[in-house]
Amino acid sequence: MVTNDGTIIKIKHEILSEVAKLVFEGKFEEEKDNLPYKLMPGPRAQYRCCVYKEREIVRQRIRLAEGKNADGAVNDLVVQVVRAACEECPISRYVVTDNCQKCMGHACQQVCRFGAIDIGRNRAHIDAAKCKECGKCAQACPYNAIADLIRPCKRSCPVNAITMDEYGVCQIDETKCIECGHCIHSCPFGALSSKANLVQVCRDLVEGKRLVAMIAPSWEGQFGSEITVASWRNVLKEAGFDDLVEVALGADMTAYSEAAEWGEAYKEGKKKTTSCCPAFVNMIEKHFPALKEAMSETASPMCGVSRMLKVLDPDVKTVFIGPCIAKKSEVNSHKIKGNADYALTFGEIRAIIRAKGLTLKPEPNEKQDGSIFGKKFGNNGGVTEAVIECMKEQGISDDVSVHKCNGADECKKALLLMKAGRLPADFIEGMVCTGGCVGGPSRHSDPVIIKKDREKLLSEADGRNVEENLRRTGAIDIDMKR
Repeated sequence: MVTNDGTIIKIKHEILSEVAKLVFEGKFEEEKDNLPYKLMPGPRAQYRCCVYKEREIVRQRIRLAEGKNADGAVNDLVVQVVRAACEECPISRYVVTDNCQKCMGHACQQVCRFGAIDIGRNRAHIDAAKCKECGKCAQACPYNAIADLIRPCKRSCPVNAITMDEYGVCQIDETKCIECGHCIHSCPFGALSSKANLVQVCRDLVEGKRLVAMIAPSWEGQFGSEITVASWRNVLKEAGFDDLVEVALGADMTAYSEAAEWGEAYKEGKKKTTSCCPAFVNMIEKHFPALKEAMSETASPMCGVSRMLKVLDPDVKTVFIGPCIAKKSEVNSHKIKGNADYALTFGEIRAIIRAKGLTLKPEPNEKQDGSIFGKKFGNNGGVTEAVIECMKEQGISDDVSVHKCNGADECKKALLLMKAGRLPADFIEGMVCTGGCVGGPSRHSDPVIIKKDREKLLSEADGRNVEENLRRTGAIDIDMKR
């Protein structure tokens, strides 16, 4: 995972690892209430104002590891506010700084239509009770003395789903949140996190249930160029998983199905959007409901692989692993048939691996499940490349134009153009994370480093085309309708 504060990640991972250990030892229910005291022994606080707050934060994070809401609130959101960790960030958005020269022009006071600005002895002052946060004062000040202090969580949210309650604590609007998780790693206090399937997966492993891991196409490069799919398969089998399948195979399945869908839509003069990014799907459903019919009817790569595995064995449980938070909301969507049972981030699966005393080790890059096109699905533009390749393979006209959206802002702009009937392209590839899934909120490393290692691993991929790969695996016969 990537954040500006390694301390937050260290604490979060330590809690997850300790929870996993207790489940594997069969002591979770009897020991979970003691865990906050073990991790935050006191009597002095290590990170917060007091040890009691630190322990409450641990308690709320344990609830998240159980798949529960952090503080007992009633909502279905995957992204949760750890209220005990939410510190007193400035409630007032606009604040006068020491740069104020108390100039004679009083430009800030002149432009304020709400009477919110007074001129004090040393500088201007903004009354938070009267301020409407229009920003006119900041624009008018000749000394740039008025700072726009948007809370980091609020600034990072692409759909304005975050507000503050009467106590200044962050709250998330369930009707707006697209579960992208961008807010989680923006908070310098670690006050935002996501519910996890950690305890359920560990319990299934203890009970000996058949679990098959499905690792996202974006895994390559996250852990260095020496960590291959064989590295993951071996360590997960040691941890108790029955097997591992690359979701790159599911990407081949999605691309092949979507190519036929795009070809039909192109003939009929209809515009379509992709449906593989769950945050993009959530954006359409919550903010552009009029465009729902334009969304692809093809299931996501994760769902495709899960369906294939469940056809082979109806009793198998499937566990998605990747850098995506929104995948957790997709798993919770019961309307998608054959869906994955669980979704874990890279950090959460690593907590399980560490709890078992295991590590990822370099292995030869063998037994790859997806084509090179499926593997690139995690890149921005990779979906388009794969679908157009499949259109060629199926003999469908590939003379189509695609608006490739790199990040949430570009997604919103493209959807607004489509809604207004002014989208010049035939199709939209929607990726809410900048750089595609590779840049997901729970990625393991820096995107620049990932790119270099990823290119090396992808250069070793098999040269099969998509259809050849689907026929080889039998995945071509799986129904890919949502």
